[in-house]
Amino acid sequence: MVTSPPGAPRDVEPRLLRAFVAVSEELHFTRAAARLYVAQQALSRDVRRLERELGTDLFVRSTRQVVLTADGERLLPYARRVLAAQDELTAAFARGSAAAARPLLVDLNSPGLVFGRVLERARQLVPHCELMARFESGLTGAAAEIAAGRLDASFGRYAGLPAALRAPLAQQPVRYEPMAVLLPAGHPLEALDEVPLARLAGERVYAGAGNDRTLEWTDLAERLFAGRGIEVAPPAPLAVGPEEFARIMAKHRNPVLAVVGFPGMPGAVLRPLVDPVPLSPVSLVWRRGLDHPGLDALRRAAAELAAAEGWLVRPANAWIPDNDALIMVS
Repeated sequence: MVTSPPGAPRDVEPRLLRAFVAVSEELHFTRAAARLYVAQQALSRDVRRLERELGTDLFVRSTRQVVLTADGERLLPYARRVLAAQDELTAAFARGSAAAARPLLVDLNSPGLVFGRVLERARQLVPHCELMARFESGLTGAAAEIAAGRLDASFGRYAGLPAALRAPLAQQPVRYEPMAVLLPAGHPLEALDEVPLARLAGERVYAGAGNDRTLEWTDLAERLFAGRGIEVAPPAPLAVGPEEFARIMAKHRNPVLAVVGFPGMPGAVLRPLVDPVPLSPVSLVWRRGLDHPGLDALRRAAAELAAAEGWLVRPANAWIPDNDALIMVS
């Protein structure tokens, strides 16, 4: 039991209350730490410090669960009101700053991908900020624009960037995205619910070859296909929009390497790849030193969704390049 100090504390740091509220809502220290993108040990220290300052236990902890005590339940509405007031104060003065006034420009690559959910959650977290989406590029192209200051953030395979391009950038692992194959209607593999990689032997699979803005994706495909008898299809005209994509796909008849969250396309079917399950490692990438409340919100939103939905848990029988695996746990 925590020993009660004489009298109530005059001041409680908002950081301690934020840690308490996160654990109260998640009822799980690991998920709460990911949501705040802090180390679990640091979060636990903050909660213990708050308990000492208030002179009471706020949680009952066991190896199986975390439960609020009666005092924890009593504190929760007060803590939420204090944090809401602090956020309102911060937002009011942030509106006048150059950082908050400038929109944050985020490249999501293509409409319909999971990155859009991260952006929408970030917009909810900082409604006073303008977070602008664009849908233009793979990470190689986006990274060069981020480094040059023409773009603020993007998502993609950070390990696939050249070392010189990575140097001015920072990253936060977001998701292991299972990969899939987009098959033209009538393809012999269309009848399968899942496509074993071995069944693609002898196929030419399109993976962005010839597009210098998606080099990280083509490199991932080459690593995946090596030794499996699968060829990377030669360059094809860059199709913009679903109608052009469907026309080019129908003309060339090559399967297309994709991810399971790839939006539906007319005249094609999406099938997950298995045996093994290949993973596309996705990071949030931004320019080192960028200070913007919209970026903070993006990072928090990515951590929340990753923790809630297990985005950083590798499925059984997964494939990922060794270098990517190291970066994703860094």
